[in-house]
Amino acid sequence: MQSVLGDPALERLLDGLHTASRAEEEAVDRYFFHERTGPWLGMEPRDHAFMADKMIALERQKGEFCYMMCRATGARRVVEAGTSFGVSTLYLAAAMRDNGGGTVFASEYEPVKAGQARSNFQLSGLGGFIEFHEADIIEACAMFEGPIDFVLFDIWGQVVRPVLDILLPRLRPGAVICTDGERSDGYAGLFEVLDDPAQGFRTMSVPFEGGLVFSLKL
Repeated sequence: MQSVLGDPALERLLDGLHTASRAEEEAVDRYFFHERTGPWLGMEPRDHAFMADKMIALERQKGEFCYMMCRATGARRVVEAGTSFGVSTLYLAAAMRDNGGGTVFASEYEPVKAGQARSNFQLSGLGGFIEFHEADIIEACAMFEGPIDFVLFDIWGQVVRPVLDILLPRLRPGAVICTDGERSDGYAGLFEVLDDPAQGFRTMSVPFEGGLVFSLKL
């Protein structure tokens, strides 16, 4: 099936990145489900060290869904929480280009991943639509300008709630949050907010493999 992006050069780049990401899945599954010892209390230094050079990109269909949501809402300011090698960033930046302008605010603190992300942004020709910070996402969020139209959460754990708390006042009515994965303990702090009627969100799960949660700020 043809990609919704309509950009053969970008699609070829994404093809290679998605192929490389899938090739890592077996090693990641083996580590977390068979080799890792001890109780699971969240990401530990050993886990971060293992994942420091792993891509684990957002799946193509989810990337295309985020692209279409940004196009449909006319998004101009987009935040990506969880950049890694910048695969999902490219879908978001393509939407900014095709919307006639806009900025994707992105950050990555792992040096290997940040270097690969910068290279992918240059190869894609979309670097002009990306404001990239080589920094911790919580620190970087303080520099992201509002009003914010769209947020992609592709991180989980203790960092999620602080990021949401920083972004929340900058979300415009009609803003969309897409959260990669299922409702799980790693997103508990996020959904405490999004499920609170006083916060003014409507949320539903989208039936992608691996899960995706869609939230709309009313």
